[in-house]
Amino acid sequence: PAEKAMVCFGSMFIELPKAKTREILQQDQEELDKEINNLRKELRVKVNRLYEAQGKPELKGFNLNPMSAEEMKLINRILEG
Repeated sequence: PAEKAMVCFGSMFIELPKAKTREILQQDQEELDKEINNLRKELRVKVNRLYEAQGKPELKGFNLNPMSAEEMKLINRILEG
């Protein structure tokens, strides 16, 4: 049916309404984004501690944040014309 989508959860396929499927996928993506950001923050701290333990200066530019999807779209628009 046009209003349903097949979704794979683990090793099982389930047919769900498209709206519910979209909601589940958006929630999963938000959780993944949060987890990725937390891991990036932790990595920065660990790398700084490692460099400090080795007696090396702190990395410059390592505290930069990635651009958001919206920022990337705007830059692509500017570059295209």
